[in-house]
Amino acid sequence: MNKLSTPPAFSLKQGTAPLLISIPHLATRIPDELIATMTDTAQSCDDTDWHLDRLYDFAQDLGASVLTPGYSRYVIDLNRPPDGASLYPGRSTTGLCPVDTFNEEPLYLPGQEPDDAEQARRLETIWQPYHQALQEELDRLRTRHGRVLLWDAHSIRSRIPRFFDGVLPDFNIGTADDSSATPGLADELVQRVADHGHYTAVANGRFKGGYITRKHGDPARGIHAIQLELAQATYMRETRPYEYDDHAAGKVAPVIKDLIVHALQRIA
Repeated sequence: MNKLSTPPAFSLKQGTAPLLISIPHLATRIPDELIATMTDTAQSCDDTDWHLDRLYDFAQDLGASVLTPGYSRYVIDLNRPPDGASLYPGRSTTGLCPVDTFNEEPLYLPGQEPDDAEQARRLETIWQPYHQALQEELDRLRTRHGRVLLWDAHSIRSRIPRFFDGVLPDFNIGTADDSSATPGLADELVQRVADHGHYTAVANGRFKGGYITRKHGDPARGIHAIQLELAQATYMRETRPYEYDDHAAGKVAPVIKDLIVHALQRIA
């Protein structure tokens, strides 16, 4: 298991604007040696943040840096703290090295769950390189511009009873209760979504921002971190084979772009 970082743990495309878009749950790759220990369900990677690189293809026009992972969240979750502590105490969630799906289906064959040593290997070879690249790119952009927007891009099925009741709002904007970005900015973004007239939105609701947002957001130092958890129904089919919906995506992508542009203007 020493070669989990081959292929690389991340891909970084550097831009020129004070903007880093992180998409930590995009990948579907699971190493062959892990596949042998996992269930057929795991190989479907159902809980992936599907197609977000395609949805965010406007990033280049904005001059953004874009950071993407090399491995599935089923291998290790890049948006969880390294000690595995819950981000939402008292509420159900999946762990640093998940053992079940969002639907509570087992990811591993009986007795094959990762032990402490295996989790430590994944931290060293996948989690740490991604976060080091993220920190270094934030530092580069902040040095160049004096401030930077970290936009942590996520998506999720709109109905997951384990995590929330009913249907999730379309746009779930998290700034760790206003601590990771300019206070009030999340509410402004919700209002901009409402002004577009086609989508629902909430600020700091069920998804307030994961580890990446909470760890790196530091407005006093010029680093503003925002997580967008987008309901997948806005741009794709939420059941296998998780097809991209060009028509729907063509409507929602400009809204996302508008939010990012507004946030950039507000932190200037």
